[in-house]
Amino acid sequence: MSNHSTNMNCSQNCSLYDMDYFDGYSDYPVNLFPIPILTGITVTCILLALIGISGNAMTILIVLKFKEMRTTTNFYLSSMAFSDLFIFVCMPLDLYRIWQYRPWNFGSLLCKLFQFVSESCTYSTILNITALSVERYFAICFPLKAKVVITKGRVKGLIFFLWSVAFVSAGPIFVLVGVEHMNGTDPLLTNECKATEYAVKSGLLNIMVWVSSIFFFLPVFCLSILYSLIGRKLWRRKRESVRPSISSREKNNKQTVKMLGKHTEKGPTFL
Repeated sequence: MSNHSTNMNCSQNCSLYDMDYFDGYSDYPVNLFPIPILTGITVTCILLALIGISGNAMTILIVLKFKEMRTTTNFYLSSMAFSDLFIFVCMPLDLYRIWQYRPWNFGSLLCKLFQFVSESCTYSTILNITALSVERYFAICFPLKAKVVITKGRVKGLIFFLWSVAFVSAGPIFVLVGVEHMNGTDPLLTNECKATEYAVKSGLLNIMVWVSSIFFFLPVFCLSILYSLIGRKLWRRKRESVRPSISSREKNNKQTVKMLGKHTEKGPTFL
């Protein structure tokens, strides 16, 4: 059936409300990007999700199953793998939003919850990477002290504390995000899961942006310092390991020259 006949049928059979609905719907685009770009993004995300879910799940299962794999380092890796799994769980809703960012049809609670989970997991991953780097610093620079201070029980408690900090830091999401629509429009057409008007006007959104920035730049600063110290320590160890070999070689050469000198002074010995 042609577009002309379809329009004729609609004009004859549809109510005035239906006509307004379709006209209004065309005034509020639902796609953020062209279809080819959305398709490429979706395919890439699906592939990354398949690889990420399988890899992170295997990491957690291996650490749980094999006792010898339950080291402090692997505890941090398992925590980060657990965090990544939840991020991949939230990925379908993220894909839904880039395909259709309005209207949002899943309610306010799910809008708040999935963004809270994503934010919490991001914070947790950053904190776990920082804590693991601190552990590596102590293990390399202070190996004897690290064996006493860094224990499995303490690492488990620290991971629990880091997750608690991540949850508390992401808590304002429940206030900052919600389902809102444009004033004077039909909510069925323009509902969006986004930052609320209250969050923007009160300044809470700006505060949350600063918190997110701190969670990014502060760990980067700490990691830069820690790995610089680790690199300096390893360089010093390398130089110290080279010096004894050189000094011992020089000592052996001196002893050889001294022995040859004594042998020359005595003259050759014939049997």
